[in-house]
Amino acid sequence: MTVNSVPSPVRIVASDSINQPPRTAELEELYRGFERELLIPLWTEIGDLMPLVPTPKAMPHLWRWNQLLQLAARAGDLVPVGRGGERRAIALANPGLGGLPYATPTLWAAIQYLRPGEVAPEHRHSQNAFRFVIEGEGVWTVVDGDPVEMRRGDLLLTPGWHWHGHHNQAVRPMAWLDGLDIPLARSIDATFFEFGSDVVSNNDTPRFSRAERLWAHPGLRPLSEERSTPSSPLSAYRWEHTDSALAAQLELEDEGLSGVVGPGHAAVRFTHPGTGEDVMPSLRAEFHRIRSSAKTRKRREVGSSVWQVFEGEGTVTVGEHEWAIARGDLFVVPSWQPMQLRGGSQLDMFMFSDAPLFERLGYDRIEIE
Repeated sequence: MTVNSVPSPVRIVASDSINQPPRTAELEELYRGFERELLIPLWTEIGDLMPLVPTPKAMPHLWRWNQLLQLAARAGDLVPVGRGGERRAIALANPGLGGLPYATPTLWAAIQYLRPGEVAPEHRHSQNAFRFVIEGEGVWTVVDGDPVEMRRGDLLLTPGWHWHGHHNQAVRPMAWLDGLDIPLARSIDATFFEFGSDVVSNNDTPRFSRAERLWAHPGLRPLSEERSTPSSPLSAYRWEHTDSALAAQLELEDEGLSGVVGPGHAAVRFTHPGTGEDVMPSLRAEFHRIRSSAKTRKRREVGSSVWQVFEGEGTVTVGEHEWAIARGDLFVVPSWQPMQLRGGSQLDMFMFSDAPLFERLGYDRIEIE
């Protein structure tokens, strides 16, 4: 026997706008009829459904790295890593999203902390994921059996439905930024999760992963890997390459040649080596370097982003908020909020966003001053 669930009640509250019809007994009777049938007329809701510009619930917010790291270390003392909790990951909860563990409505960001000798067991999920290392070295993430070394400044990818686990072979703990599209997958009911082995399937510690040996050669595609994948097949984007590319852009500026996105502002985007597109269909990742005393152009765009200071100090303005920022600090830029960075010292910034989603849907829009 099937029991039908009771639908949630609908309540129509017409605004007092001059565009609303006069409030009569007949109109109220019509509205009650709509409510009984779970119907809502557009004319009472259009201001909320289609505002003139984006009105994000997410708020600009800053998390201080030194406070996050202290709490993560304390969690390391008290919370084991293993089946059940799976990961010692502590998510950023945007104050505008009602207590949800989301940085923005589409992006999940967390600090993950792994102590010496610990193993985070294998699992896989439909959500796309990456790791950006801010502290330490000596952890290997194993993606579909391929061990990938994690070092400070590296970007490591775990595309959706790839098995992955981590093991710390160092004598010190390690902390990194996790980024995933969890809120997006949850909102469209596309989440799958599967437990793997309680131990990481490959405890080797090679200097270079198989994926790097195949794909980490600029402009060269291995002919053994003809099939194109939606996400980048390159598992690690190394800091030394990012740093070199940014330095070269600023050297060109010093020589009076073009190459930077703005005065004193170098930037690179991490891309799929086979297609040149974003590293994952739902996530964009970039790195920005702002010289001392330089500032970026003020920019706002549809979609949201999370930024982390890799090195240096400076100032960021997001909407009406302005913060001094330093190594490790994280902040959120909600959709259509203007943002500008200023370097105090040289300021190195990692950023990830949901921009690929909006570009594919044709909803992208950017304004730069």
